Amino acid sequence: MARRLQLRLLTWDVKDTLLRPHQPMGEEYATKARAHGLEVEAAALEQAFWQVYRAQSLSFPNYGLSHGLTSRQWWLDVVLQTFHRAGVQDARAVAPIADQLYKDFSNPCTWQVLQGAEATLRECQKRGLRLAVVSNFDRRLEGILVGLGLREHFEFVLTSEAAGWPKPDPRIFREALRLAQVEPAAAAHVGDSYPLDYKGARAIGMHSFLVAGPEPLDPEVKDSIPQEHILPSLPHLLPALDHLESSPPQL
Repeated sequence: MARRLQLRLLTWDVKDTLLRPHQPMGEEYATKARAHGLEVEAAALEQAFWQVYRAQSLSFPNYGLSHGLTSRQWWLDVVLQTFHRAGVQDARAVAPIADQLYKDFSNPCTWQVLQGAEATLRECQKRGLRLAVVSNFDRRLEGILVGLGLREHFEFVLTSEAAGWPKPDPRIFREALRLAQVEPAAAAHVGDSYPLDYKGARAIGMHSFLVAGPEPLDPEVKDSIPQEHILPSLPHLLPALDHLESSPPQL
């Protein structure tokens, strides 16, 4: 008879898995600009933000730490470039907006806990699972989780800024396993990104679940993942864990 798999550790992504900003980035940026006397279309800022964010992440990955930047400098530059791309040429006018946005995104009030997140975390703990965070986030995350009442669920919070490596780098997952003193086969990761979360964790031998949300999955991604690893919402994790733990130990 096959030995029953027993998970000991669940690691969690945060943004768009457990929480997200109350407003889209473009609306948040436009609101702060308006408060400083600048009128900029939210749609233009939204488009500009994601273009700048992707370019900045490629040029200066993981907040530019290896280039001598701090995460705060990295984010202030993202804001300045976003407004420039959206048509605001006066960097001095944008500087106080950038500073305010950095502070606002440090504030738990800017974020919302996603439906089912807290109940799912509590239920996982009731099952005896140890929980931890593995997130591509900066030093503000700990305070945000405390303010939202989620920090108490986790043994530790490992950000890419603190670790020095962003997902899907295997070293950040290995560091989480080292901190927890758990073998990969006794751990699973939960996140919303196929390349960063799902594939990143499985590459080192962890189990993994992909939070798909309401939007249709890319057909290629969907075809490459067992159906029981796809979570339409967080409460679907609990039956998925039952299925995994009743299956023969394998990836």
